[in-house]
Amino acid sequence: MIGTLGQIAIERTGILNLGAEGIMIMGAVTGFAFARITGNPWIGLVAAILIGIFFALIHGIISISFNGNQTISGLALTMFGIGLSGLIGRNYIGIPVKHIPRIPLFPLDKIPILGQILFNTNPLVYLSFLLVLIYWFILYKTKIGIIVRAVGDSPETAESMGISVIKVKYLGTIIGGALIGLSGAYLSLIYIPAWIEGMTAGRGWIIVSLTVFAMWDPIYAVFGSYLFGGVEVMQYILQPYGIPPAFLSMSPYIVTILVLCIASRESIRKRLGAPKTLGKPYIREK
Repeated sequence: MIGTLGQIAIERTGILNLGAEGIMIMGAVTGFAFARITGNPWIGLVAAILIGIFFALIHGIISISFNGNQTISGLALTMFGIGLSGLIGRNYIGIPVKHIPRIPLFPLDKIPILGQILFNTNPLVYLSFLLVLIYWFILYKTKIGIIVRAVGDSPETAESMGISVIKVKYLGTIIGGALIGLSGAYLSLIYIPAWIEGMTAGRGWIIVSLTVFAMWDPIYAVFGSYLFGGVEVMQYILQPYGIPPAFLSMSPYIVTILVLCIASRESIRKRLGAPKTLGKPYIREK
């Protein structure tokens, strides 16, 4: 969910980001490495945020400043991130790290069933729900949100109103990169916690698909993220009942491929509410 919010932040400004997988896995390896070196997983989270910003800015500079092909730039960023993470992380395979523990929210954690699910978990889960509410409010209830949506839909109009389109696009890129990098650190410092080469396992592509599935809306991202996550968990629950776990484990990726294929058509993207200039370079008139 955190990664999807980051992807929405980038794409709402009109920047197509296919480098989420590369940013995410670099966040995972960087967060793990710094947590291992310093002995402090919180420093690892900060490092993951910074590397996420750095990698997103690479894509941003190519796409925004040089008006490069956003599809090629994103794919190159993914390949570069996967390769570099494998090189950095080869010395950390099989090494333990201090992870971020659960923090129960008393007395809410005592609520039957829901208390243990929602209020006895790690801080990043609490942060994710807070981010959803903040982002939704900013996007739809503030002037900043109007500016962001205007830049994604009609940058020429936004520029004529005195809005710096370039700055808004870079700001969205920075925020998005930070959140995607943080989502990578979640995998290596909380979810497992360990470093495994290629541990994102295509989750970056699921982020791209979820952004379309959520129609670029942070509230819908909650339902989409937990739906995809629930399908992944179901493979372990339904395995004793004779349902092949391989089928369930590949289900999110099948849906991802279908969503990306459907969303590749511009007419369908418009119906889903995609930013009108998504993937199109903005060339400022002289």
